[in-house]
Amino acid sequence: MHCQDSVLALPDSVLVSAGQRQLPHDSLVSSVPGTQVWWPINFTSDRSLLTLILSRHVPFDFSSWAQDMTHIVSVPCQRINEDKAYVDPERLLRNVTMLMDSNPIRTALEVCKQLVSESVYAVVVSHPLNGDLSPAAVSYTSGFYHIPVIGISSRDSAFSDKNIHVSFLRTVPPYSHQADVWVELVKTFQYSQVIFVHSSDTDGRALLGRFRNNAQNHEDDKDIKVEMVIEFEPGLNDFVEHIKMMRDASARVILLYADKNDAATIFHDANYFNMTGEGYVWIVTEQALSSDGVPVGTIGLRLVNASNQEAHITDSLYVLAGALKKLHAKENATNSPPKDCDNTGSHWETGKTLFKYIQHEVLEDGLTGKVAFDESGDRINAEYTIVNIQEDTTSHKKLKGVAVGEFIFNKTEKSMTLDVDVNSIVWPGNTTIKPQGYMIPTKLKVLTIHEKPFVITKQINSPAECMGDGNVPCPWFNTTGDTDKLFCCSGYCIDLLIKLSQKINFTFELALSPDGEFGSLVMKENSTKKEWTGLIGELVNQTHGADMIVAPLTINPERDQVIEFSKPFKYQGVTILEKKQPRLSTLVSFLQPFRNTLWILVMVSVHVVAVVLYLLDRFSPFGRYRLAGAEAAEEDALNLSSAVWFAWGVLLNSGIGEVYNHWELELEVHFYPNHDTHNGRACVPTTVITAGTPRSFSARVLGMVWAGFAMIIVASYTANLAAFLVLDRPQTSLTGINDARLRNPMENFTYATVKGSSVDMYFRRQVELSNMYRTMEGNNYDTADEAIEAVKNGNLKAFIWDSSRLEYEAAQDCDLVTAGELFGRSGYGIGLRKGSPWADRVTLCVLEFHESGYMEELDNKWILHSPNDDCDTSDKAPATLGLKNMAGVFILVAAGVGIGIGLIIIEIVYKKHQLKKQRRFELARQAAYKWRGLTEKRKSERHTLDLQRRIKANGLNDPSLIPLSLEAVNIAATGRPDGGGSSSIPPTASVIAASAVATGGAAAAMQLPAMLPPPPAPPMSIPLSSPMSLPHDVPPAPAPPSSRRANDLRQRQVSTLEDRLPPPPPPPAGVEAQRFVSSYKSLYGPDRPDLVA
Repeated sequence: MHCQDSVLALPDSVLVSAGQRQLPHDSLVSSVPGTQVWWPINFTSDRSLLTLILSRHVPFDFSSWAQDMTHIVSVPCQRINEDKAYVDPERLLRNVTMLMDSNPIRTALEVCKQLVSESVYAVVVSHPLNGDLSPAAVSYTSGFYHIPVIGISSRDSAFSDKNIHVSFLRTVPPYSHQADVWVELVKTFQYSQVIFVHSSDTDGRALLGRFRNNAQNHEDDKDIKVEMVIEFEPGLNDFVEHIKMMRDASARVILLYADKNDAATIFHDANYFNMTGEGYVWIVTEQALSSDGVPVGTIGLRLVNASNQEAHITDSLYVLAGALKKLHAKENATNSPPKDCDNTGSHWETGKTLFKYIQHEVLEDGLTGKVAFDESGDRINAEYTIVNIQEDTTSHKKLKGVAVGEFIFNKTEKSMTLDVDVNSIVWPGNTTIKPQGYMIPTKLKVLTIHEKPFVITKQINSPAECMGDGNVPCPWFNTTGDTDKLFCCSGYCIDLLIKLSQKINFTFELALSPDGEFGSLVMKENSTKKEWTGLIGELVNQTHGADMIVAPLTINPERDQVIEFSKPFKYQGVTILEKKQPRLSTLVSFLQPFRNTLWILVMVSVHVVAVVLYLLDRFSPFGRYRLAGAEAAEEDALNLSSAVWFAWGVLLNSGIGEVYNHWELELEVHFYPNHDTHNGRACVPTTVITAGTPRSFSARVLGMVWAGFAMIIVASYTANLAAFLVLDRPQTSLTGINDARLRNPMENFTYATVKGSSVDMYFRRQVELSNMYRTMEGNNYDTADEAIEAVKNGNLKAFIWDSSRLEYEAAQDCDLVTAGELFGRSGYGIGLRKGSPWADRVTLCVLEFHESGYMEELDNKWILHSPNDDCDTSDKAPATLGLKNMAGVFILVAAGVGIGIGLIIIEIVYKKHQLKKQRRFELARQAAYKWRGLTEKRKSERHTLDLQRRIKANGLNDPSLIPLSLEAVNIAATGRPDGGGSSSIPPTASVIAASAVATGGAAAAMQLPAMLPPPPAPPMSIPLSSPMSLPHDVPPAPAPPSSRRANDLRQRQVSTLEDRLPPPPPPPAGVEAQRFVSSYKSLYGPDRPDLVA
């Protein structure tokens, strides 16, 4: 027979499986999502079937138990079978009962043998409240096949874990749900802070977590603060140390979760320290309420109908029946439950669907109240009674629990409500006056840490060395066991602490952090638990009973979960500290205002413009003009060198168009009237000539454009140089947190922070900074001082830390500088214990300090103040050039001097070489001239002889008619009477004198043309009567001499007669030889003769 089963929890550890009986019918098809299964029709009797399985290890009266179970199970089954609202006539419930064994393995085997084999649809399980029996084995076995299990007495929080108990539900709430009632009680009593004491088991932690969530998510604006959490291992021997910690706390409301034995120990020790008397409030759970030694005034909870198993079984069956009916009505659940445990690979899919229907089933009017389940299968809307322990009026030695309120489901508001009569409550100390709930201590123990400029420490020998002037003694309690040391503390936070204590009236005892760390959450040694270290750990764990932390403690989410923070007293962020990296000044620093390409273009432009100026002035018809007062003289056009000089002069703003004010032209003259002569040289009056500038209009237009270009270039260079000097303060090499060297680490670039600090936590939280965190993790330093010293020494390239500290360090040391913008903005807050009564007062006082400007005064005093005035002066003073910036200019000048000296040496060597060459050439030329003079002398002598013969042949014997004597001829030929040397008579005068002689012998001259060859054409002469006027080219070009070939022919003709002619006679007596000196240029060409007689 196939039947649908549900599980019931019965007294004496009994398992009851209820099945649904099917009446005769043709067939029934039910659909389950994803499956199609036919259920066969089974014919059974109308009687309910009760199967009993007894425990082998538990003494049991079978007959009495069978009667009890028959009555407890059969009555609700019969009632449900008769109720058509829950069961169809075709499907009735039947049950199978099994006794649970104390051995979980036997229990699991019996479940497979007795229940699974019956194809049960659900299991209802119960177990005694006391003892080691647990329905875990039943839940594991049934859950493996997805058979729903409904517990009616299992209240452990472990059954809420659906990863383990996949198909477990219960009609009783877990112990952790008492936190809901606690929150309402604390709110009703208007307490704001509590001490939470719980055992370190699953229920204790679940109770604490649920209480915190409900306390924070409460509709009221004011949250409940847990000042202290004390967790203890079950099985206490004493609770003295924890009691002492509780006594030092300010909260006086104690929430206790413990079993009966541990609760008795706690109450005993608390009573010994007088912590169960007046002024304290004890709120406990059900287990602790039933322990021995519960003090008067204790308030506890009691679950309504917690021990009424018949009511829970009835409600369970009604819930199961309603779920089965909805399952068959809405789902095609055709596959039957498993029949044995041998097939481990099969899972009952209909069981999953049935579990969901049971989970969503709601029984409004159950015997135990409204029955409903949450997503974990736990009972919700469970009702409690508020019990107050009071003395029995009939006997003062006995105590009794008096109901003073209830926590029930309000059908009108559709929610749970608390109704408590506060006036009927007797509080600890047997008083009816409600305690205040907290005690504010006036002496606080404050912790701090060395961190410049907030806390500056100095080791001292006695407290007398640290008196007044913002100094406070601060001992260091060394955790390593060494002798404690005494320090004197001062700084930003110390001034704030002193001002704070004066404002809100408290005294304090200051101490340094034992381990020198701010605090981080690290894994505990030899354990899987994490614990806080540093200042945070001291405040959370209460190792030394700290009440407050006044230090540059960054507010972050991790710390805010375990301690209380005031409003920030200092807003800051994270920045980067590095050593200044001044830019290396190169030898060409003066060229930095312009890029290299621009300098190249300027250099090219200078020479291009010079060439164009030269070409324009060269080919322009107006590039030359006549000088005033000179008809034949013209000024030359602009040459290339002058054009280059002009272009550079305009660009460099130097003088151009130089005037040659003392250009004296020295001409070789021998005979000039109205002129001074000296050693054959005439000094011509000074002529003023201007040179070096373009003359044509087109070239001058280009010159004006070039001048405008030069003005713009020079002005731009000057302005850019000034801006370059202002901005040329290379203080940082990093641009900020997004710098490529930080994002993509390099081996030679190291950066770090302080390990376990808030900055370290910040990088750990940020996913985009995970690469940087992994890089820094191995380089992090223990303290900020060590990291800053490493930056100064160059061992660390960048240190990432709070901006306030780094700005202080940069102000103290000119070689340090902060880089980039702030990131990870946060604030420094004063840390207090959770629920501390001083939290609100400290926060209000800090806000008042901000408004009054006191925090700004502290900033100016400790952070922004710089004792080194040189840093401020150098940063604010205008930038100036130094030798390292302009060294290249001086090197350029030195190079120019060196090049000039080298060129002059080359010129001197070259000139000496040229002079030697010229001397050799002159000697050769003088020899040639001497030979030529001798040749000409002999030729003239031959010519004279020939002339005399012709005269004699014509009958002319008068000596006065001879126009030329031998000496005259020699003078005419050589320029001197002796035929050599240079003449002192100008050439022009020689020609004139020759003409005068020719005129004196006119009669004879008339006959000469017939006998003599025609004389050569006289050269151009300068009239002596005209004023001195020199042509532009001095001396003027003479007529070219006869060709060499003509001279050679004449020489051959004369040489034929030379042998026949006698030596030339002396000049005739009475004939005055006039010496006519003519310029060599007029006779022989442009080369000046240097004849030797």
